[in-house]
Amino acid sequence: MCGIVGYVGSQEPNGRPLEVVLEGLRRLEYRGYDSAGIAITGTADSTVAVAKKSGKLANLVEVLDASPLPAGTAAIGHTRWATHGGPTDANAHPHVVGDLAVIHNGIIENFAQLKAALAADGAAFQSETDTEVVAHLLHRAHRELGDLTAAMLSVVGRLHGTFTLLAVHASAPDTVVGARHDSPLVVGIGEGENFLGSDVAAFIAHTKEALELGQDQVVTITPTTVEVTDFAGNAVEARRFTVDWDAAAAEKNGFRSFMDKEIHDQPQAVADTLLGRTDISGRLVLDDLRIDESVLRSVDKIVVIACGTAAYAGHVAKYAIEHWCRIPVEVELAHEFRYRDPVVNAKTLVVAISQSGETMDTLMAVRHAREQGAKVLAIVNTHGSTIPRESDAVLYTHAGPEIAVASTKAFLSQITAAYLLGLYLAQLRGNKFADEIAEILDDLRQMPDKIQQVLDRADRVRETARSMADASSVLFLGRHVGFPVAMEGALKLKELAYIHAEGFAAGELKHGPIALVEEGQPVFVVVPSPRGRDSLHSKVVSNIQEIRARGARTLVIAEDGDDAVLPFADEVFFVPQSPTLLAPLLAVVPLQVFACELATARGLDVDQPRNLAKSVTVE
Repeated sequence: MCGIVGYVGSQEPNGRPLEVVLEGLRRLEYRGYDSAGIAITGTADSTVAVAKKSGKLANLVEVLDASPLPAGTAAIGHTRWATHGGPTDANAHPHVVGDLAVIHNGIIENFAQLKAALAADGAAFQSETDTEVVAHLLHRAHRELGDLTAAMLSVVGRLHGTFTLLAVHASAPDTVVGARHDSPLVVGIGEGENFLGSDVAAFIAHTKEALELGQDQVVTITPTTVEVTDFAGNAVEARRFTVDWDAAAAEKNGFRSFMDKEIHDQPQAVADTLLGRTDISGRLVLDDLRIDESVLRSVDKIVVIACGTAAYAGHVAKYAIEHWCRIPVEVELAHEFRYRDPVVNAKTLVVAISQSGETMDTLMAVRHAREQGAKVLAIVNTHGSTIPRESDAVLYTHAGPEIAVASTKAFLSQITAAYLLGLYLAQLRGNKFADEIAEILDDLRQMPDKIQQVLDRADRVRETARSMADASSVLFLGRHVGFPVAMEGALKLKELAYIHAEGFAAGELKHGPIALVEEGQPVFVVVPSPRGRDSLHSKVVSNIQEIRARGARTLVIAEDGDDAVLPFADEVFFVPQSPTLLAPLLAVVPLQVFACELATARGLDVDQPRNLAKSVTVE
């Protein structure tokens, strides 16, 4: 939530700060927000110039068109997701006190106490936000110390909660100072200019060279320098990395929406996740697994921690890893994990799954697991993010930027990465022979082409979705790996179309949910392959008969050649044949297309659904 951009440079000062920051904010719109603002320093009259407006970024642009800001050399910009105080002009960032402006992502948990003390000392507040407290504290510290970095260092120790802060001051026209605690911030390295952002999308159009900022660090950028210290003021060396995607990857490329584009990106995303994972002999080599092999051999339990779509990827992983490795796997919602006093120890491998690598619920669970002695392996997409830095090992999915709030290609990439982890553990622990692993890897490498086949056949799915634009409820059923697919299909429809949708294990029908089935009720059924466990296939076909007998409209996802479903299905969406454990990579795609098309038919914004944000950086 919230997007942050900072820029300072010596090039083309008359327009570049405003141009760079507005472009960065546009690229961060996917994070979710309800107001936007910008502050510029280095102006001709040596002031801080500010513009901010509630609503979308376009509203701020209208304000700037009507009342342009003066030229300057540095700027900070913000898109806010309201927490303390509603989405009003006054509550929008930046917040200004004197000649200082500050923007903030996160929540200052002790703001009420700080605000009361400041008010008692004469401070006047213009907003309802927690952030304005920080602006007053920084202003007073700067007045005393005369240096913006020193002021930041003196203030951050007084703040409790989560925060990324960026500040500028009229007395330092070529400087932006940032700080991070439990909230993302990365540095972009340019020539004669430097950048700050919530993630690299903020500055990817200008540079691919970046620095990771660690927990509890302060960064000061000028046009030619980047200095990083810890909160005690000790110099630290941040790790430099090169972003492996470009600005074009974050554009729609002719698709109606980022969601539509990212659904069609999935064959390449899965292929990229698989790329470079074997050595010349064909053995799996996962370079980022920094956990000693002896430790992985001794693991007697795996706990997957994740939220939302990532949790459903974890459920698919459970089926595969348990089958291949014979290790018990638990899947936990990250926000529940540390509050139930989980039983983990040095022989537990915790697998944290997060697209952004900044999901606060998951980050807190990672920290708790490590405190209990468990090793943590992160499956994430975003380089330079917090969760992989605080984990013992990381498996990057390499899916490229995912802009739409509701996840699609990240889901398939997370499942693919989890398959790789399971096969690697099976190889390491001797659960599978080399030729067995090679065969599964060969099946995996065929999946991108099969996903493309599903997309090529998707017109009937779209037509069906458009015909159901007025639906008020859709149910989803699945068994085995089809169960998490059903839950993910329901989640996509909730996120995008704002209608009631539920995913159930098909065997649960007779234990209650069948009471929901009435005449005309649409029900998706994910049917397992008849080439797998035949009894499971026949049971799901029986489920289709059960609900159809009660008037349901049956929408069936089945593999090519499964004619047994035809007599009982109102619509069948066939997908290519695949091994049972890999089937989720195919079966979920029609459900993604369906949700996207139905929401589009209802005139909704599929990229930025209401009340949702891409990166949930508060608990």
